Amino acid sequence: MDPVLDQTPAIDATAFKTVLGRFASGVTVITALDERGAPLGFACQSFAALSIDPPLVSFFPARTSSTWPRIRAAGRFCVNILADDQDEICRRLGRPGADKFAGVEWTASANGSPLLTGAMASIDCALHNEVDGGDHTIVIGRVTSLNEHSEANPLLFYRAAFGRLAHQ
Repeated sequence: MDPVLDQTPAIDATAFKTVLGRFASGVTVITALDERGAPLGFACQSFAALSIDPPLVSFFPARTSSTWPRIRAAGRFCVNILADDQDEICRRLGRPGADKFAGVEWTASANGSPLLTGAMASIDCALHNEVDGGDHTIVIGRVTSLNEHSEANPLLFYRAAFGRLAHQ
């Protein structure tokens, strides 16, 4: 162990969430098809560009996610970047339960994964790597195709709530 890390005081989980909640992020939905061809996905605001060369992105599902292992098994997925009018889709795909896709419109992306109707952009990926990230998994996807779909404003997540850009 690192002697400096051994002396680091414990960080209160509530304070950690409160302080990091000051960082606004966009909102995505990670989607794939299961082995029977049924759509699956989960809402994810912990998404980032990782590398241009090679083109890589990353996101961080909780270890408790029941959806991520099923997407991992597919080996490919689509990152749907949500528009500011898609908060209800985010809520629906962010909760556990069966048939989250009931009433959600989608078409097949270039790699066959669900591309949500109304998404601002989509990024198709092949699973590249996974790394331990404490109570989350760090997933790295190799970008295989990407598209812009609209000029809509993004759905934002800030201080544990959805937000929208304010135009001046």
